[in-house]
Amino acid sequence: MQPDDPTPHVFPTARRPGELLFAMLFLGLSVLLLAQIGWQTDWLPGKGLAAQPRTWPFIGLAGMVLFGTLHLIATNRVRRTPGRWQEAVLWLRSLEFVGWYLVYVFSVPYLGYLPATLVFCLSLTWRCGYRSRIALLAAAGFGLGVVLFFRTLLSVKIPGGALYDALPAPFDVFFLTYF
Repeated sequence: MQPDDPTPHVFPTARRPGELLFAMLFLGLSVLLLAQIGWQTDWLPGKGLAAQPRTWPFIGLAGMVLFGTLHLIATNRVRRTPGRWQEAVLWLRSLEFVGWYLVYVFSVPYLGYLPATLVFCLSLTWRCGYRSRIALLAAAGFGLGVVLFFRTLLSVKIPGGALYDALPAPFDVFFLTYF
Protein backbone atom coordinates (compact mmCIF):
# COMPACT_ATOMS: atom_id res chain seq x y z
CA MET A 1 0.00 0.00 0.00
CA GLN A 2 1.38 3.38 -1.00
CA PRO A 3 1.22 6.20 1.57
CA ASP A 4 -1.21 8.19 -0.60
CA ASP A 5 -3.26 5.11 -1.68
CA PRO A 6 -6.13 4.50 0.80
CA THR A 7 -7.06 1.09 -0.65
CA PRO A 8 -5.16 -1.89 0.74
CA HIS A 9 -3.62 -4.41 -1.66
CA VAL A 10 -3.97 -8.14 -1.20
CA PHE A 11 -0.66 -8.73 -2.95
CA PRO A 12 2.25 -6.42 -2.16
CA THR A 13 3.34 -3.98 -4.85
CA ALA A 14 6.86 -3.49 -3.48
CA ARG A 15 9.23 -5.77 -1.66
CA ARG A 16 10.76 -4.88 1.65
CA PRO A 17 14.52 -4.55 2.11
CA GLY A 18 16.12 -7.96 2.38
CA GLU A 19 13.07 -9.87 1.17
CA LEU A 20 14.71 -11.08 -2.05
CA LEU A 21 17.85 -12.11 -0.16
CA PHE A 22 15.73 -13.96 2.41
CA ALA A 23 13.72 -15.72 -0.31
CA MET A 24 16.90 -16.88 -2.07
CA LEU A 25 18.55 -18.07 1.15
CA PHE A 26 15.40 -19.85 2.31
CA LEU A 27 14.91 -21.63 -1.00
CA GLY A 28 18.60 -22.57 -1.21
CA LEU A 29 18.60 -24.01 2.32
CA SER A 30 15.35 -25.88 1.64
CA VAL A 31 16.73 -27.47 -1.56
CA LEU A 32 19.97 -28.38 0.24
CA LEU A 33 18.08 -30.06 3.08
CA LEU A 34 15.77 -31.90 0.69
CA ALA A 35 18.79 -33.17 -1.25
CA GLN A 36 20.17 -34.65 2.00
CA ILE A 37 17.02 -36.57 2.94
CA GLY A 38 18.17 -39.84 1.36
CA TRP A 39 21.11 -40.32 3.68
CA GLN A 40 19.75 -38.49 6.72
CA THR A 41 16.61 -40.63 7.08
CA ASP A 42 15.73 -44.28 6.51
CA TRP A 43 13.03 -46.18 4.68
CA LEU A 44 12.04 -49.17 6.77
CA PRO A 45 10.59 -52.23 5.05
CA GLY A 46 7.21 -53.42 6.27
CA LYS A 47 6.12 -50.07 7.70
CA GLY A 48 3.23 -47.97 6.46
CA LEU A 49 3.82 -44.64 4.77
CA ALA A 50 2.83 -42.62 7.84
CA ALA A 51 5.18 -44.66 10.07
CA GLN A 52 8.24 -44.21 7.86
CA PRO A 53 10.99 -42.02 9.37
CA ARG A 54 11.44 -40.32 5.99
CA THR A 55 7.80 -39.39 5.29
CA TRP A 56 7.18 -36.38 7.51
CA PRO A 57 10.56 -34.72 7.03
CA PHE A 58 10.09 -35.15 3.28
CA ILE A 59 6.63 -33.59 3.39
CA GLY A 60 7.91 -30.67 5.45
CA LEU A 61 10.93 -30.06 3.23
CA ALA A 62 8.92 -30.44 0.02
CA GLY A 63 6.52 -27.82 1.37
CA MET A 64 9.45 -25.55 2.19
CA VAL A 65 10.77 -25.89 -1.37
CA LEU A 66 7.33 -25.32 -2.90
CA PHE A 67 6.48 -22.27 -0.82
CA GLY A 68 10.03 -20.93 -1.00
CA THR A 69 9.81 -21.11 -4.80
CA LEU A 70 6.44 -19.34 -4.80
CA HIS A 71 7.81 -16.69 -2.46
CA LEU A 72 10.84 -16.12 -4.68
CA ILE A 73 8.64 -15.82 -7.78
CA ALA A 74 6.32 -13.38 -6.03
CA THR A 75 9.26 -11.37 -4.74
CA ASN A 76 10.77 -11.06 -8.21
CA ARG A 77 7.49 -9.78 -9.67
CA VAL A 78 7.27 -6.63 -7.54
CA ARG A 79 9.43 -3.55 -7.68
CA ARG A 80 12.60 -3.42 -5.65
CA THR A 81 13.07 -1.14 -2.68
CA PRO A 82 16.57 -0.13 -1.60
CA GLY A 83 18.21 -1.40 1.57
CA ARG A 84 18.86 -5.09 0.82
CA TRP A 85 22.48 -5.07 1.98
CA GLN A 86 21.78 -3.00 5.10
CA GLU A 87 19.25 -5.68 6.03
CA ALA A 88 21.81 -8.43 5.36
CA VAL A 89 24.33 -6.67 7.62
CA LEU A 90 21.69 -6.51 10.34
CA TRP A 91 21.14 -10.28 10.00
CA LEU A 92 24.88 -10.91 10.21
CA ARG A 93 25.15 -8.77 13.32
CA SER A 94 22.65 -11.03 15.05
CA LEU A 95 25.09 -13.94 14.62
CA GLU A 96 27.16 -12.33 17.37
CA PHE A 97 24.78 -13.87 19.89
CA VAL A 98 25.34 -17.32 18.42
CA GLY A 99 29.03 -16.71 19.08
CA TRP A 100 28.30 -15.74 22.68
CA TYR A 101 26.40 -18.98 23.19
CA LEU A 102 29.15 -21.08 21.60
CA VAL A 103 31.75 -19.49 23.87
CA TYR A 104 29.51 -20.31 26.83
CA VAL A 105 29.06 -23.94 25.76
CA PHE A 106 32.78 -24.44 25.20
CA SER A 107 33.71 -22.76 28.51
CA VAL A 108 31.51 -24.99 30.71
CA PRO A 109 33.97 -27.95 30.71
CA TYR A 110 36.78 -25.63 31.81
CA LEU A 111 35.10 -23.23 34.23
CA GLY A 112 32.25 -25.43 35.42
CA TYR A 113 28.53 -24.93 35.03
CA LEU A 114 28.01 -22.31 37.73
CA PRO A 115 30.95 -19.99 36.94
CA ALA A 116 30.39 -20.24 33.18
CA THR A 117 26.68 -19.48 33.56
CA LEU A 118 27.34 -16.52 35.84
CA VAL A 119 30.01 -15.10 33.53
CA PHE A 120 27.74 -15.63 30.52
CA CYS A 121 24.71 -13.97 32.11
CA LEU A 122 26.67 -11.02 33.45
CA SER A 123 28.66 -10.52 30.22
CA LEU A 124 25.62 -10.70 27.99
CA THR A 125 23.70 -8.33 30.25
CA TRP A 126 26.62 -5.88 30.09
CA ARG A 127 26.88 -6.31 26.30
CA CYS A 128 23.18 -5.57 25.83
CA GLY A 129 23.65 -2.25 27.62
CA TYR A 130 22.13 -3.05 31.01
CA ARG A 131 24.86 -1.80 33.32
CA SER A 132 23.01 -0.79 36.46
CA ARG A 133 23.63 -2.62 39.70
CA ILE A 134 20.04 -3.93 39.71
CA ALA A 135 20.34 -5.34 36.19
CA LEU A 136 23.63 -7.07 36.98
CA LEU A 137 22.27 -8.50 40.24
CA ALA A 138 19.19 -9.72 38.39
CA ALA A 139 21.42 -11.38 35.77
CA ALA A 140 23.52 -13.05 38.47
CA GLY A 141 20.38 -14.18 40.29
CA PHE A 142 18.95 -15.56 37.06
CA GLY A 143 22.18 -17.47 36.34
CA LEU A 144 22.28 -18.89 39.84
CA GLY A 145 18.60 -19.82 39.63
CA VAL A 146 19.11 -21.62 36.30
CA VAL A 147 22.01 -23.63 37.71
CA LEU A 148 20.17 -24.55 40.89
CA PHE A 149 17.00 -25.45 38.96
CA PHE A 150 18.79 -27.75 36.52
CA ARG A 151 21.29 -29.30 38.92
CA THR A 152 19.19 -29.76 42.06
CA LEU A 153 15.50 -29.86 41.08
CA LEU A 154 15.84 -31.56 37.68
CA SER A 155 19.01 -33.52 38.59
CA VAL A 156 20.58 -32.85 35.20
CA LYS A 157 24.02 -34.46 35.06
CA ILE A 158 26.44 -31.86 33.71
CA PRO A 159 30.15 -32.68 33.99
CA GLY A 160 32.11 -30.58 36.42
CA GLY A 161 34.63 -28.10 35.15
CA ALA A 162 38.39 -28.40 35.31
CA LEU A 163 38.33 -25.39 37.65
CA TYR A 164 36.57 -27.51 40.29
CA ASP A 165 39.63 -29.77 40.54
CA ALA A 166 41.55 -26.86 42.06
CA LEU A 167 39.13 -26.52 44.98
CA PRO A 168 39.99 -27.93 48.43
CA ALA A 169 38.72 -31.42 49.29
CA PRO A 170 35.42 -30.66 51.03
CA PHE A 171 34.38 -28.06 48.44
CA ASP A 172 35.20 -29.96 45.25
CA VAL A 173 32.66 -32.73 45.94
CA PHE A 174 30.01 -30.17 46.90
CA PHE A 175 30.58 -28.09 43.78
CA LEU A 176 30.69 -31.15 41.53
CA THR A 177 27.41 -32.37 42.99
CA TYR A 178 25.38 -29.17 43.13
CA PHE A 179 27.04 -26.63 40.84
